[in-house]
Amino acid sequence: MSVNVNRSVSDQFYRYKMPRIIAKVEGKGNGIKTVIVNMVDVAKALNRPPTYPTKFFGCELGAQTQFDAKNDRYIVNGSHEANKLQDMLDGFIRKFVLCPECDNPETDLHVNPKKQTIGNSCKACGYRGMLDTRHKLCTFILKNPPETDSGSVKKEKEKKNRKKDKENGSSGGEAGNHDDIDAPDAVDDDDDGDWAEETTEEAQRRRMEEISEHAKGLTLTEDLEKSLEERVNIFYNFVKEKRDSGAIDSADKEILAEAERLDVKAMGPLILSELLFDESIREQIKKYKRHFLRFCHNNKKAQKYLLGGFECLVKLHQTQLLPRVPIILKDLYDADMLEEDVILAWAEKVSKKYVSKELAKEIHAKAEPFVKWLKEAEEESEGSEEEEDEDDNVEVVYSSSARELKMETTKPVKSDHEEEDIDIDAI
Repeated sequence: MSVNVNRSVSDQFYRYKMPRIIAKVEGKGNGIKTVIVNMVDVAKALNRPPTYPTKFFGCELGAQTQFDAKNDRYIVNGSHEANKLQDMLDGFIRKFVLCPECDNPETDLHVNPKKQTIGNSCKACGYRGMLDTRHKLCTFILKNPPETDSGSVKKEKEKKNRKKDKENGSSGGEAGNHDDIDAPDAVDDDDDGDWAEETTEEAQRRRMEEISEHAKGLTLTEDLEKSLEERVNIFYNFVKEKRDSGAIDSADKEILAEAERLDVKAMGPLILSELLFDESIREQIKKYKRHFLRFCHNNKKAQKYLLGGFECLVKLHQTQLLPRVPIILKDLYDADMLEEDVILAWAEKVSKKYVSKELAKEIHAKAEPFVKWLKEAEEESEGSEEEEDEDDNVEVVYSSSARELKMETTKPVKSDHEEEDIDIDAI
């Protein structure tokens, strides 16, 4: 999940994003350490070397740091939570990334080890200034300037060398320099085709798949930052598209995955009942049973949303469905989409969350026969358990004279150790 580089900006469409820090604690005792798993990605989003924020954490926490660039392992000694490091990263961004004028992170550092200065330039507003070098990290930056700066230092040295060669009149060196810099390599005409993209249908389809996969990854992080209402609307449109395209019957797994991706799984049955049910709900329960069970199985919250969706459906088709409320509830119960205790809890309280209170009362009144049947079935099951206990004292006796089996109730026999109470006065 990505966050804004400048976290004081709450705009969800803010263009400068970075991944959240992922921290993994390793080791025990004195050897415990925190590995920042995605430090390379975070640093890339900030346009800074990954060693800089890692060293900043070490300075702020008073802990030693370790860098393993080959294996992308950036370590801070000690046990530190990811949220704590994320908050600390905000301090690094304020001091070493954001422009002092426009607060944009499009800045570059310019390190001059000789003068012991660190410059800061902004590509967005054109600001140029100097950083305060009193922070401990500045010492590390001066000793380890960014690679871009080291490249420019090399270029300056090359220019100075060429000037010296010209002054000394060393034509050989001058020629050598010209050969190294000005003379282009010979290019065969046959290689010109490599610069053009393939235009075949297969190549175009492959490029579109790559773009769509990349877009899915971006959508995954962006959608989770949206409000609940927006995520529910995205899920609604996803299911509606599957229904309209005729792919809904075999899309139960995809629908569940999309609901989990958007973190709206519990509300899934509410959306499904709106899109998949109408006045022919009894047949549709059998048809889409698998779709609903993926959400409702052992999920009481989802079952409550299903009851809410059922109430909304009755409102839309009141004439056809209101008289059939108890039958439909029994169908949902028999299909294991609703559990007994969820139905009984729903029946105890009339709610106006989904429909008007008057209609909710009518629905509950129509459901009363089914609710009563459920309660009686529960009482019968409890009564049968009591009868089973009584059956433990029933003994089957065979009568040779009657030639049939008889049922007799036997009293528990007292053990030999149990003796009758003796009245001492009667002795």
